[in-house]
Amino acid sequence: MLPKAKEIVEAASLKMQDTVDFLEEDLKTYRVGKANPSIFNGVTIDYYGSPTPLPQVSSIATPDAKTITIQPWERTLIGKIEKAILDANLGLTPSNNGEIIRCVVPALTEERRRDLIKKAKAAGETAKVGIRNARRDGIDLLKKAQKNEGLSEDGEKEGEEELQKVTDKKVKAIDEIIAAKEKEILTV
Repeated sequence: MLPKAKEIVEAASLKMQDTVDFLEEDLKTYRVGKANPSIFNGVTIDYYGSPTPLPQVSSIATPDAKTITIQPWERTLIGKIEKAILDANLGLTPSNNGEIIRCVVPALTEERRRDLIKKAKAAGETAKVGIRNARRDGIDLLKKAQKNEGLSEDGEKEGEEELQKVTDKKVKAIDEIIAAKEKEILTV
């Protein structure tokens, strides 16, 4: 493959990988019935006037499969952290002993499991759209390179074929990630 076509395919491939990575990170925030500190990644608190993610102002641990402990670096934050957890609507009820906040992770209901699976599949479809958009942008760049920069027609076709292979691989990766998450959600 010609250097210009290879460069375009690699740039599109990086965009696609970013989409897959984002999906994986997003799925980690789903509460699936067992303690997982990453469900707090999206929770922010007001820390000296600026919204700050909870993991940046406290230590979060999982002493067992059903409990998450949050130890703020400043005791004055305990009330703010409890309020932020309740406001985030994670389905957790925080309780504190003056130093540590404990959240017991309740078992998921069948209905909640179905909702999480739907949400995961929707996130997977959104990621696939992102991958297809990256492929389309790559094809557009290949066509422009053929038209304006002297890329041969064979070079453009070769680039498109390579782009399709990368796209198929990333879509398959997304399907595998969603299937694994679905299995995790259904595991009681």
